Amino acid sequence: MKGKNTAGHLSALLTIIIWGTTFISTKILLADFQPVEILFFRFVMGLLALLIVYPRRLKGTTRQQELTFAAAGLCGICLYYLLENIALTYTMASNVGVIISVAPFFTAILSHLFLKEEKPHTSFFIGFVVAMTGIALISFNGSKLELNPTGDLLALLAALIWACYSVLTKKISGYGYHTIFTTRRVFCYGILFMLPTLFLFDFKLELTRFANPVYLFNTLFLGLGASALCFVTWNFAVKALGAVKTSVYIYMVPVITMVTSAAILHEKITALAAVGTTLTLGGLLLSESKLFLRKEAKQNGLAK
Repeated sequence: MKGKNTAGHLSALLTIIIWGTTFISTKILLADFQPVEILFFRFVMGLLALLIVYPRRLKGTTRQQELTFAAAGLCGICLYYLLENIALTYTMASNVGVIISVAPFFTAILSHLFLKEEKPHTSFFIGFVVAMTGIALISFNGSKLELNPTGDLLALLAALIWACYSVLTKKISGYGYHTIFTTRRVFCYGILFMLPTLFLFDFKLELTRFANPVYLFNTLFLGLGASALCFVTWNFAVKALGAVKTSVYIYMVPVITMVTSAAILHEKITALAAVGTTLTLGGLLLSESKLFLRKEAKQNGLAK
C-alpha cells in the first residue's frame, strides 16, 4: 500500500511538472494555430500513441460504464479545455490561473457527495486558503486585478468541470480495467464530443504546417507528453491516491509555470513571486498532511 501511494504521488508530480510547462508549447503554436486546432491535434496524437502502446481492445463494458467513460471524455477532454480557452479571450490569463486552481476545493466537495469519501479535514481548507493566496501572489505579480464576469465565470465553470472529471476518473478506476484502456476510451469520447466544435471555431486541417520542425516538436510534446502520458499518469494517481489528494497537486501548476518561464524565457522571479511559491507549496503540504495522517491511522486501526 505504501509503495502504491508513493507511485501515486510521483505520478501526480510528474504530470503536474509537464502540464506546468505546456504553456510554452501552446504559446509557440498559437502563432499559426487556433486553440481548438491545438486541442484536436494533441488529443488525436495522444489517442494514436496509446493505441500503438496498448493495441488490445477494451471488451465487456456495461452500458453504465460506457456512459461514465463518455461523461469523463466530455468533461476532461472537451469542455474543460474549451471553457479555459474561451475564458482566456474574455479575461486575463492571471485571473484564469487563479480561478482554475479552485478545482481541488470542488473536487473535495463532489467526492464527499458522490463518492461518499471522508469529509476533508479542516487542514485541507486551511491549506486551500494558504495555497490560493500564494497562487494569487504569483499570478497577479506586477499586474492589477481586473474582474471580468464572463471570463471569470467561464474559468470557474472550467474548474468545476475538472472536478467532475476527477470524480468520474475515480469511479472509472473502480472498474478494474487497465489505466491505458480507460484513458484511451475517455480520449475517444472526448474527441467525438469535440468534433462539432471544430465547425464553430474556424478549424483548418492544413497538415503542411507540421513541416515546420518547431511546430511538429511542440505538437508532439503536447500530444505524446501532456496528453498520452500525462492523462495516464494522472488517472493512475487518482486510482492510487483518490480524487482529492491528487487534485491538490493542481496548486503546483502556477509554480512550475513560473520556474519554467524563468529557466526558458528568462523571466525574472520577484520577491513577491517567491513568497507566493512558498505559500503555495506550504498550502499543498498542509492540505495533504492531515488527510494522509487520518488515512494512515485508519489503516493501522487507530482512527474511529
